[in-house]
Amino acid sequence: MDQHIGTGRRKTAIARVYLRPGNGTIVVNGKPLDEYFSRPDHRIIALQPLAVLEREKNYDIVVRANGGGESGQAEAIRHGLSRALVKDD
Repeated sequence: MDQHIGTGRRKTAIARVYLRPGNGTIVVNGKPLDEYFSRPDHRIIALQPLAVLEREKNYDIVVRANGGGESGQAEAIRHGLSRALVKDD
């Protein structure tokens, strides 16, 4: 199984992103992305790298995020996801 890991940081937030080929399932700290981030703009920020590459449904993503607030965690996830995608390329 091909898995790529990316670590992202923003202020005091840290996110460890596990990227696998799949069908678009995204889980953050054991919850679906829509449950974890209450604001739609945080979900958009976290998934920007996938939107830019137009690969929203190509990967299953598991994230462990801690520290900071929702905005910082969303941006840390974006950073970690970008790094994982670079490894996949």
